[in-house]
Amino acid sequence: MYARDPWGGPLEISNADSATDDDRSRNLRDLDRAALSRTLDETQQSWLLAGPGDGGKKKKRYVDLGIVIVSRKLLLWSAASVLGIGLLIGFIILIIKVVPHHQPRPPPPDEYTRALHKALMFFNAQRSGPMPKHNNVSWRGNSGMRDGLSDDAVRKSLVGGYYDAGDAIKFNFPMSFAMTMLSWSVIEYREKYESAGELQHVKDIIKWGTDYLLKTFNSSADTIDRIAAQVGQGDTSKGPNPNDHYCWVRPEDIDYPRPVYECHSCSDLAAEMAAALAAASIVFKDSRTYSAKLVHGARTLFKYAREERGRYSPGGSDPSLFYNSSSYWDEYVWAGAWLYYATGNSSYLQLATTQGIAKHAGAFWGGPDYGVLSWDNKLIGAQVLLSRLRLFLSPGYPYEEILRTFHNQTENVMCSYLPIFRSFNFTRGGLIQLNHGRPQPLQYAVNAAFLASVYSDYLEAADTPGWYCGPTFYSIDVLRDFARSQIDYILGKNPLKMSYVVGYGSRYPKHVHHRGASIPKNGVRYTCKGGWKWRNTHSPNPHDIVGAMVSGPDRHDGFKDVRTNYNYTEPTLAGNAGLVAALVSLSQVNTGIDKNTVFSAIPPLFSAPPPPPTPWKP
Repeated sequence: MYARDPWGGPLEISNADSATDDDRSRNLRDLDRAALSRTLDETQQSWLLAGPGDGGKKKKRYVDLGIVIVSRKLLLWSAASVLGIGLLIGFIILIIKVVPHHQPRPPPPDEYTRALHKALMFFNAQRSGPMPKHNNVSWRGNSGMRDGLSDDAVRKSLVGGYYDAGDAIKFNFPMSFAMTMLSWSVIEYREKYESAGELQHVKDIIKWGTDYLLKTFNSSADTIDRIAAQVGQGDTSKGPNPNDHYCWVRPEDIDYPRPVYECHSCSDLAAEMAAALAAASIVFKDSRTYSAKLVHGARTLFKYAREERGRYSPGGSDPSLFYNSSSYWDEYVWAGAWLYYATGNSSYLQLATTQGIAKHAGAFWGGPDYGVLSWDNKLIGAQVLLSRLRLFLSPGYPYEEILRTFHNQTENVMCSYLPIFRSFNFTRGGLIQLNHGRPQPLQYAVNAAFLASVYSDYLEAADTPGWYCGPTFYSIDVLRDFARSQIDYILGKNPLKMSYVVGYGSRYPKHVHHRGASIPKNGVRYTCKGGWKWRNTHSPNPHDIVGAMVSGPDRHDGFKDVRTNYNYTEPTLAGNAGLVAALVSLSQVNTGIDKNTVFSAIPPLFSAPPPPPTPWKP
């Protein structure tokens, strides 16, 4: 019988073999020696080394992983190494997380950022209605809680909004402009606001204003026939009747009637309110519902502004005595531009770039106030805003001609701000006289500073190093230097070494023309005339209205810190809005504008081809 030799080769076994056990053992040893003389593979060697009687009790030196056979010792060593390295990394991470470590401190805020924190606080002090818990102005409380409801002719809630200045009147025209300016600054410099920790604060300020503006007309309707233009009354020419200018009381203590002035043909006011709501809708685009509500209100207002032509402040009306509007054509261009950015609807751009409207707005004739941005004149603001469109999107035909005109006029205005051209006078201390030596110059200077700063950022973002004034090329740094010079003057670099922003610096006005700040919060409710003693006292105000920019010095750099002279010491919403915009634009010099957010609603532009030339006739 033949059996297979497990090491290879046949093995003959004879059952008839009668050899002795010794013979058989000797023969097997010979076979073993013969087998060992051949080369064995690893498996055969492992069988041989196991020997008889192991029974698989000893661990194998090798492990078959299916793909490869590895040494058991090497496998265990590798696994232990990986586990050890993992534990070491985990321990290091634990130390980093648990053990306190020092990080380099962020750089201290620059002076413009410091002033920005304070300038925003002014709006907290001007709030009307129920004070929010986080308002941070301890001497203010709920006020104007019956506004609108107490007027039998209106009978609707007009609670909220902002008092305009040192009185308790809510003038919707300058208030709307202030909200538009704040929204513009947030759209351009959201990152700077966020870095300064003020983004949510400024959004709250804007929303407090826009929530109120939505109450002043039927914002859910597509068509309206009236707007509440003003709450409170300031005309004192008709005798000693208690009103918001005759009386000197805290807003919280008002007990006299506060009539509501409504207008039925007020294109200027409606268009400015439309601009405010449209600009704010871009600020709040992350809240679709609220943003859509603002856009709808803006559309309704602009439709009303176009259909019911007229100024909101006709002669003899209360608004005409304080915030008289000169025309509504500039508001058409201004609101049309903002509505185009908010909606992407080209009909608004067509209107804003209509030659006839631009002509009526004063775009082609100049004048003493040409290039002066204010609550009454928005033309240069609209031109800068539309120059932005040309710089970054270049929509082409049919808008190119008028946009190029606006762009050229914007650059001419930037030239006029430079002292070398003498378009406007400057005081010896360096303050530009955009109002030609008339009182309250600071509100105009801050607006010019903002326009110069934001336009220089436009040029930089468009990779344009400067602009031409006639044959001379000027760097964008020249514009920024102008903007800084005006803001630095206001913050204390002036002949009097005095800051015109309350609470900023070591020396600032102490007798601000402001009812709430000048009357102590002592539990006493003063009557209309009883509060006059606080108006007339020579003592400093018991409360600092932090962040308020006062009206400013005269044309000789002189200033009288006198409460009774509002031309020196009264702050305003519109003035502080321009200050905030200028401060944020100049702060954090390494951060530019947000190029794209303002264009987010505009669909891709495909410029239409120009019309063919007229056929040639011999």
